[in-house]
Amino acid sequence: MVYIPTDIALAQSRRRHKINNLIHSAALLGGLGVLLSLTGWILAGAEGVLLAVLAGAVSVLFAPRVSARMVLGFYGARRLAYTDAPGLFEVVRAISARAGLASPPTLHVVASPALNAFAVGGRDQAAVALTDGLLRALTLRELAGVMAHEISHIRNNDLFVMGLADTLASLTRLLSVLGAVLLMVNLPLLLLEREPLPWLAVLLLMVAPALGALLQLALSRTREYDADLDAAYLTGDPEGLASALDRVERVQGRLWEGLVLPRRRASAGPSLLRSHPHTEDRVRRLLDLRTPPPVLRDLDHLPVHVAFPAAARRPRFRLSGYWY
Repeated sequence: MVYIPTDIALAQSRRRHKINNLIHSAALLGGLGVLLSLTGWILAGAEGVLLAVLAGAVSVLFAPRVSARMVLGFYGARRLAYTDAPGLFEVVRAISARAGLASPPTLHVVASPALNAFAVGGRDQAAVALTDGLLRALTLRELAGVMAHEISHIRNNDLFVMGLADTLASLTRLLSVLGAVLLMVNLPLLLLEREPLPWLAVLLLMVAPALGALLQLALSRTREYDADLDAAYLTGDPEGLASALDRVERVQGRLWEGLVLPRRRASAGPSLLRSHPHTEDRVRRLLDLRTPPPVLRDLDHLPVHVAFPAAARRPRFRLSGYWY
C-alpha cells in the first residue's frame, strides 16, 4: 500500500509540489509535440502535421522496447545477492514497500570506480544498477536516498516519459534533415524562378533540433526534481539524499577534473545544457522539505559492507562519452 502522510499541511505541500512538476512536465512534452507538428507543417502543410502526429503515435506504440537485461549487459552489470550487501537489500525492501511497488527492483553492480546509479525496466520488472564506487563511497543512509530516487523514477514511469520525449525529438530531427535536403534540391529552381525563400520556415528547420534537445534537457531536470521530492518522502530523510548528492558532487568533481577538465569544476556550465539540475539547487530544495517519519532509523554512519573486492577499471571512450 502506498504510504499516505497523516499531517494535512504535509500532504498539501507535497500535492502542490507534485502538481507544479506535473504541469511543467506536461508543458515540456506539449512543446516537443508542437515543435514536431510545426516541422511537419513546414514540409507538407496540414497533411505534414497529420503525418508527423501519426508517426509519433506509431513510434511510441510499436517501437521495440529495450530490455533491462540488454541495458545491464551493455554496462557489464552483475546481479547482487542478498549476502553481498544485506543492509542495502533491507533498505530497498522497506523503500519499495512504502512506494507501493509489487516487488523490490533487482540490484546490480557495475565494476566501475565512478559514482553513478540508474534504473531500468518498468514497475513490474525493474532493476537498479549501482557502480562499485558508489557502493563504497556512501554510507547506508546516503545510499538509501539514492535508491529512493531511482525507485521514484520507476514508480513515476519516468523511463517511459523520457522515451516519449526522445521519440518526439528524434522525429523532429529527422523531419528537419529531410526539410534541409528538400530545400537544397529545390534551391536552384527557386533561384531561377526568383521565388521568395520562406526564411522563417528555413530558420525553424535549422533550429528545431536544438530546440528539441533543450526541451528534452528541461524535462529531464524536472523529472529529477520530482524524483528528489518523492525520494525524500519515501525515506522520510531528505538530509540523507542531500548528503549523498553533495558527496557525489565533491568526489565525482575531483575525478572528472583530473580526467578531462583540469581547471574547471564538473558542475560548471549553463543550466539549459544540463540533464540534471545543479546540485546546490537540489540540496536546497531537499532541506526545505517536511517529510513523514524515516522508513528506517539509525542508518546515519552504517557502511554498506559489500562482500567483494573493489573494482579497478580505467576509463573507456564510448559513443556517449567516457565511461569507467
